[in-house]
Amino acid sequence: MGTTLFTGCSSFSWKCHQQVAPSCSLAQSSPDNGVSSVKAVPGSRGIALADKEKEESWEILSRRRSILVSGISLASSSVLGFPGEGLAVVKQGLLAGRIPGLSEPDDQGWRTYRRPDDKSGGHGVGWSPIIPYAFSVPQEWEEVPVSIADLGGTEIDLRFASSKEGRLFVIVAPVLRFADNLGDNATIEKIGPPEIVINAFGPEVIGENVEGKVLSINTAEHDGRMYYQYELEPPHALITATAAGNRLYLFSVTGSGLQWKRHYKDLKRIAESFRVV
Repeated sequence: MGTTLFTGCSSFSWKCHQQVAPSCSLAQSSPDNGVSSVKAVPGSRGIALADKEKEESWEILSRRRSILVSGISLASSSVLGFPGEGLAVVKQGLLAGRIPGLSEPDDQGWRTYRRPDDKSGGHGVGWSPIIPYAFSVPQEWEEVPVSIADLGGTEIDLRFASSKEGRLFVIVAPVLRFADNLGDNATIEKIGPPEIVINAFGPEVIGENVEGKVLSINTAEHDGRMYYQYELEPPHALITATAAGNRLYLFSVTGSGLQWKRHYKDLKRIAESFRVV
């Protein structure tokens, strides 16, 4: 808004300078508040005074514009993610919800992601913090920004992708969306059996009805928590579902037909690695 104000003043002063009578000159004043005003100064002495005041005013205006432009450039690079040092800040995770959680690669080149305890996110006032989850990915997979325009909206908590192998995302949804009698210690078994869960929540993941698309259903228990595991086609997707606290977790790994054919083994390993910790 400051830029618009300064530009408006400059434009206004120029128009006034074009229209004022020849016996008068324009001078800019009020440097204290940073907004130039226009006044007429008659006579040769007045012209000299006006020129001096105008020169001083433009000097002040130029300095303030320079500061303003520098501030806008800094904000653009650090907040909006334009090229430069600001982009490095974004990559370091200083924006809300972008705290790195990846481990160093193991001897097989795989890294483990664990949702940081202090990562932003949640479902508003009155909701408990999201219980962290973890999974493993090959080294070249990277976190990518989440958009509220995504399928799943604000309930998509995380996205990862590899240009070579595929994509994944995590949906963390309040269980109250689905039942009001699950309390704060929900389990996937309380929500329903595997067939009911995939029919109810599969559309949240693939954006369409899952009828006729479920190739396989399996269950696995880890540290006392049950996980439902599904393979769908088409589209190619591996979905892991579980519940913890007062939230349902849906972990989806997907890829193109070519990625599925070439990297199915890795994609399945990623899907089966998901844990709520």
